[in-house]
Amino acid sequence: MLTIENLTYAFEDNRPIFQNISIDVKAGEFVSVIGASGSGKSTLFKLITGLLDPDQGEIKINGNNSGSRLGKVGYMPQKDLLLSWRSVLENVLLPLEVSKKKSQLKIPEIREWLTRFGLAEVEKAYPDELSGGMRQRVAFLRTIMTGKDILLLDEPFGALDSLTKRNMHSWLLGLWGELQKTVLFITHDLEEAILLSDRIYLLGQETSREIKVSLPRPRKKELIYQSEFVTIRKELERLIQNEN
Repeated sequence: MLTIENLTYAFEDNRPIFQNISIDVKAGEFVSVIGASGSGKSTLFKLITGLLDPDQGEIKINGNNSGSRLGKVGYMPQKDLLLSWRSVLENVLLPLEVSKKKSQLKIPEIREWLTRFGLAEVEKAYPDELSGGMRQRVAFLRTIMTGKDILLLDEPFGALDSLTKRNMHSWLLGLWGELQKTVLFITHDLEEAILLSDRIYLLGQETSREIKVSLPRPRKKELIYQSEFVTIRKELERLIQNEN
């Protein structure tokens, strides 16, 4: 679904953010990207979406590296960016309106999604009436409504308190089987990366190291206390320390 080969990108003063990064994401996978602050994780997403162009290397979406990448993936940035003057339903409709699809015909389908996301009772509410977790659910559903098979999620739970974040993990794990989407996910939270992912890439300036998460699915949040989980976390911590 997504192949990144020998990607290099530098600031305008030619200071490299990263060099020769390679990442491969297969259909239906959940892959996380971790790394120190300033390692270029969000820049990587901007390159994939086509908001930036690489200095060197290739980005292939569905095996294709020709033409513009704009609009080829669904992108959820760190902030939810919900429009305060639009209701929950109206915010979710936005991708359909932008793509000039007949959004009104999609309302019954969207209402079904709102129910699956636990948002049916707040479809007429406005963003400032919602909790942080609900706002993130709305933003995630809006990303799904782009209709893209590849979703880029940039620390979607990073601003939430720890309890809300854990509840969001349980919610997402429970929903995951229905989504049938391919996800590339940025996080600083190692437990989050392990719990959600099939594979994890550690992003460094001159390398992208792959770590496989061989824990069986379906997964529950209690998994974080098991010895296999703790072992993977210790290995990630060791690799991050070596990068620094």
